[in-house]
Amino acid sequence: MAVYDAVLDSKREIAAGTMAFHFSRPEGFAFKPGQAIDLILPDGAGESGEEQRHTFSLVNAPFQDELCVATRMRDSEFKRRLGSLRQGAAVRVEGPFGSLLLHNNAARAAVFIAGGIGITPFMSMLRHAVHAGLPHRLLLLYSNRRPEDAAFLDELSELARQNPRFLLLATMTQMDGSSQPWTGTTGVIDAALIKQAIEGLANPVVYLAGPPAMVQSLRDVVSEAGVDEDDIRSEDFFGY
Repeated sequence: MAVYDAVLDSKREIAAGTMAFHFSRPEGFAFKPGQAIDLILPDGAGESGEEQRHTFSLVNAPFQDELCVATRMRDSEFKRRLGSLRQGAAVRVEGPFGSLLLHNNAARAAVFIAGGIGITPFMSMLRHAVHAGLPHRLLLLYSNRRPEDAAFLDELSELARQNPRFLLLATMTQMDGSSQPWTGTTGVIDAALIKQAIEGLANPVVYLAGPPAMVQSLRDVVSEAGVDEDDIRSEDFFGY
C-alpha cells in the first residue's frame, strides 16, 4: 500500500473533547468516500518504542483539496502526540483502504446510523453526495449524549438544507448534563425509532459505524426493526 508525505495545516476543536486535524493532500492521493488511512506520526517511534500509527476514517470528500481526520482526544500516547503537533509538522499517510462505500443503485435508499465520532466516514459520503448531486435518498440517524458532544452537527443540518434528498435525525441521550438547549429527538436509537424513520424508504441499505460493541448492538436492533441481515453493512469504527 502506498505511503505519502503530508503536513499539518490546522487543527480545531469541533465538539467537547473532539478535534479535527487538517493535512495537506499529497499529489496523486485518490480515495472513495467512506475510506480510511493510517496516519503515521513524525519520528516513527514513541515512548513504547513502536511505530506510532493510527487508523482514521477520512472526513473530507474526494473533491476537497485536503485530508481531514477527527477523533476523540483520549489519554493515549498516540493522541497526546497527535494533539501536540504544530502547524507545518510532517506526517506520513498510508492508504486508502476500507469497503464501507455507498452502494451504486440509486433506487435504493441509504440509511446511515452513527454514534458519536463514528460520524466521520458518513461525513465524507454526505459531503460527496451533495457536491456530486447524487440521486440517492439518504437518512442519517446520529446519536450523541449532548449537543456539545455532536461533531459536525451544524454542517450536517446545512447539508440537509442543501439536499432535499437527505434527512437528518439527531438524537441526544443525556440532556440532563447539557448546558445547551435541544428541541429535537431524545433517547437511544432503538428498533422503534429505526422502524419509524425508514418507513416509506425504498428497499434501504443500512450502514453502521462506531465502536465494535455498539456496532454489534445496532446490528441486532436494525434486524429487530425488520431490515434483512444482507442489507446491513458495517465496519468497526477506525478512529475511535
